[in-house]
Amino acid sequence: MERILVPCDFSEPAKSAFRLAIEMAHKFRAVVHVLNVIELPIMHDDVLTPMPSFDERLLRELSERSEERFAELKKEVAMEQLLIETKIEFGPIVPTILDYLDANKVTLIVMGTKGVTGLAEVFIGSTAEKVVRHSPCPVIAVKRGVSIGDLRHIVFPNSLEEGQEDLILHVKALQHALEATLHLVWIETSTKASDHAEIKQRMDEFAKRFMLKDYTVNVFKSNSKETGIIKFTQWINATMIAMGTHARKGLSHLFKGSITEGIVNHVEYPIWTYAIKAESGQR
Repeated sequence: MERILVPCDFSEPAKSAFRLAIEMAHKFRAVVHVLNVIELPIMHDDVLTPMPSFDERLLRELSERSEERFAELKKEVAMEQLLIETKIEFGPIVPTILDYLDANKVTLIVMGTKGVTGLAEVFIGSTAEKVVRHSPCPVIAVKRGVSIGDLRHIVFPNSLEEGQEDLILHVKALQHALEATLHLVWIETSTKASDHAEIKQRMDEFAKRFMLKDYTVNVFKSNSKETGIIKFTQWINATMIAMGTHARKGLSHLFKGSITEGIVNHVEYPIWTYAIKAESGQR
């Protein structure tokens, strides 16, 4: 967690993400990068040629407004001895964020999300969902204010597939950093009678194989994976969900969807995500 990025549009969820990032930076001696991306309006002078519809005065006014808002944010942490870097970029939001990650070697993103539902979710998705899908580093999506001290119980849904070594290493690092208990859960959606004892034994073997500590193993019955994860988290009063995502794109994403991205949109808890490499299987 050496370099934490907070994409910031100055909304309440973004401010909540900033406050959590500051707490993390204080604990882990990290640098916080706060990035405000201003997406400029585009007009077309013909069918094929987009033309930028802005001038230097507008750019200056937009930059000055963002600088004022940055100053207000920094007032909240004026007494903290932290390195906070602020940056204003003009361009499309998600590609600009991803470019910033690469250029600044960011190791964690903490970002606010309002979530979306209905047709907007199917065809557009939230900015956080798109960042989760494409980010090479872990992302924590935050909807409302939460303290780092609250994140002591992490739900880790798992179906025990192969090729999770990289994901598990990152989850273990998260658990260690937060000094949390990890709750492994298998969501059982089959209508057939299942041997829960056998599943729990497999999960215990999985945990021992990866040398997990301070964990529980659980099987939870539900009619869908997404619903099961949410209800299990509520049932044990957990405070964070950690999941991998396979970053489906295009028609595959539209028709198959993503459990992880759906949960990012639908729950109030902080969601930690990490993109599993394509060769590691499919969620």
